[in-house]
Amino acid sequence: MDNLWIAALKPVDRKRLEPHLHETQFRQGDLIYDVGQAVDEVWFPVAGVVSLMTVLPEDRLVETAAIGREGLVGVTCGPLNARAASRAIAQIAGSAFCCPAEVFSDALAESESMRVALAKFTEGLFAQVQQTAACNAQHRLDERLARWLLTLHDRADAARFDLTQADIAGMLGVRRATVSEVGSALENRKLIKRGRGWVEVLDRPALESAACGCYHSIRGVMKDLRLPLPKPPKD
Repeated sequence: MDNLWIAALKPVDRKRLEPHLHETQFRQGDLIYDVGQAVDEVWFPVAGVVSLMTVLPEDRLVETAAIGREGLVGVTCGPLNARAASRAIAQIAGSAFCCPAEVFSDALAESESMRVALAKFTEGLFAQVQQTAACNAQHRLDERLARWLLTLHDRADAARFDLTQADIAGMLGVRRATVSEVGSALENRKLIKRGRGWVEVLDRPALESAACGCYHSIRGVMKDLRLPLPKPPKD
């Protein structure tokens, strides 16, 4: 399986990176980097999902973006080699190709086309962050939960993925009891199925109808920027 951002580069640009890539596995809950850490590697997921988290007082967390095989992690928190302004956590287990940050920086300096590709990705990611912030402030929790599950489903390898109520509550910034109530509502409509530590998407079209418009707005920006769009797993 490939990272779509790397696959979309020109062959000459891919050759700048490929000799320096090494594959790393990550488990659900693994910390990729934390706020204030120097980012010394760029991660290109090929499976799984990494969540970018905003850290609030009392170490509360809210997800502001999700990145899968369509993107990269490690250059969106500030200039290369800067300290991270967000926390990156593995939301769904997977793997990534990793590249030293200084190698990636040198490749950018040598290639205008790679700089353009990175600028498009960061613009798309910024749109996701903005839309998610507005969504969290304005939309009902059932709509937000549907939108978030669709975002993960796009980037997962199967309709069923590991998630606990605590995971969902942490991502959406709400209480576990509230997640249980809203999750039950989606389950009663046969949009999803839940078990101990997992969620399965049963009716993708109906889940899209249940979500707020933020999901399609974010994908619309990616399409306009001609970014690779993550797609849900086939049945």
